[in-house]
Amino acid sequence: MSTVEHLGRGPLGREELAAVVARDIPRGAFVNLGIGQPTTVADHLPADSGVILHTENGMLGMGPAAKGDEVDPDLINAGKLPVTELPGASYFHHADSFAMMRGGHLDVCVLGAYQVSRRGDLANWHTGAPDAIPAVGGAMDLAIGAKQVFVMMTLFAKDGTAKLVPECTYPLTGLACVSRLYTDQAIFHLGPDGVTVAETYGIGFDELAARLEVPVRRG
Repeated sequence: MSTVEHLGRGPLGREELAAVVARDIPRGAFVNLGIGQPTTVADHLPADSGVILHTENGMLGMGPAAKGDEVDPDLINAGKLPVTELPGASYFHHADSFAMMRGGHLDVCVLGAYQVSRRGDLANWHTGAPDAIPAVGGAMDLAIGAKQVFVMMTLFAKDGTAKLVPECTYPLTGLACVSRLYTDQAIFHLGPDGVTVAETYGIGFDELAARLEVPVRRG
């Protein structure tokens, strides 16, 4: 694999990023989409992908977001957003849902994050600010239970600092659990050997590397 630089364009938009994540989910995988931006991935999965979406509130076989007459107030995802169901969808108790998450039965989970470290540590439930409301949900269970953890987030905070960091400074969700990081400006593969840049969007590798405190290498 060599790093692909998508120059002559800007960073990925929200829906573009969701489409890139959907592209990389293996066919036939069992997948959990976290609350927030990860839920948009459902709208970009090909109908013939065979991907089966799991929601922690107790459903397998979730489809894209519901619109118009499709909306059923009793059919929602973990983020309380109305969704559709695909043929063969099933429902179960919350405890059974968490058993699936903790038992290693999910191939991939896609989560949002505040920070990801060079080792793949994840911080996504609390900023540590005194007035912040903690929102761990099932993130810890997913982070250690899923076979692969994909993270979606913007690469830089509003103050320009990178959210891919040498060490997480926010409370941790999981240790060395993130395998891929999808951001608006680059896609990273994380592992024991460090951070590899798979693709860049609107920025070249050298400029990207200069803006990060984490050492990165070309694919």
